[in-house]
Amino acid sequence: MSSRATDTAAPAPPDRPAPNGPAAPGSTALDPAVAARLKHDADGLVPAIAQQYGTGEVLMLGWMDDEALHRTLTTGRCTYWSRSRREYWVKGDTSGHVQRVRSVALDCDADTVLVTVEQTGAACHTGARTCFDADVLLTDRDQ
Repeated sequence: MSSRATDTAAPAPPDRPAPNGPAAPGSTALDPAVAARLKHDADGLVPAIAQQYGTGEVLMLGWMDDEALHRTLTTGRCTYWSRSRREYWVKGDTSGHVQRVRSVALDCDADTVLVTVEQTGAACHTGARTCFDADVLLTDRDQ
């Protein structure tokens, strides 16, 4: 995830200002057929996993609403919804740690988005390559 120090917020869509929360499902320019398939949580969000193109390395987990997904699909840069700041942010706008989109897919239940990216620099707001480097609970073990 990102912090204020590493990425800037993108403006909210005019129909739903950021302080009020993410855009309501179906209220953005996201293809209505895609929007209808998504299974949002109670806040209108879906988890979005960023994965490194070519290696499959899991980089981070962010949250997207319909507007963030639309922006991601149309700009080629990952846009997320910050649940803590209640605003959109584009990964790398301030830090330079950009995620260039290579592909976007929904999981079998349409409740999670997988974004395959070319990551420049650290994906984690802590400066680590991934958000999953610091707290490994179990490593490879013999069975």
